Amino acid sequence: MAAKATEALDSLRSIPLFSDVEEGDLRELAGHLIERRFPRDSTIVQEGQPGDYMYVLREGRVKVTKLSGAGREQILEILAAGAFFGEMALLDPPERSASVKSLDPVRLLALSRHDFLQALSRGPGLAMAVIRELARRLRRTDEQASHIPYQSVKDRTRELLRRLATEPAEDGWRVSPALTHQEVADMVATSRETVTRAVKQLKQEGSLRQEGKRYLIRPDD
Repeated sequence: MAAKATEALDSLRSIPLFSDVEEGDLRELAGHLIERRFPRDSTIVQEGQPGDYMYVLREGRVKVTKLSGAGREQILEILAAGAFFGEMALLDPPERSASVKSLDPVRLLALSRHDFLQALSRGPGLAMAVIRELARRLRRTDEQASHIPYQSVKDRTRELLRRLATEPAEDGWRVSPALTHQEVADMVATSRETVTRAVKQLKQEGSLRQEGKRYLIRPDD
């Protein structure tokens, strides 16, 4: 099913990979987006399998997972409506590096690698915009990698919750999706007990509040 024109265009505008793309090129790409729906507990992307689509999440939540060496599923990320995933499949077709599974019934907009490369070949402006974004992404990755060894679990937990908390709340705070301490521990690569202590510290400092399994955090903390 083809996506609605306005929704498709807005979806692409929200993706950093296309942040510098001119309006005409963006409209051409938006015309190739198709709608896909998956029920809860569906595997949308399978680790180790070839991938040739990227997705924009319009409704519902998904988790991004990876198998550890021991065969245990590790949660890397939980994404909510407005997020996107799989965009590197548009440029590099090897196997998917992680799986994506639905936590709720989800609605997605999908763009195929074939349609993207066709548009890329016709528009040098689109190609240059994508190259600029990839260069920025590489710089950000290098900067983040240089800081990770020096971050405490508390700092990693705060950064994770700040990234996941996209829903606005009162007084400038933002709300995360529902998360268990084990899910947070999987995402910051530590034990559940250590995350429990980190969350307690953040609450005591006044930078974190909790409502059930959802966390409220100030974006500037």
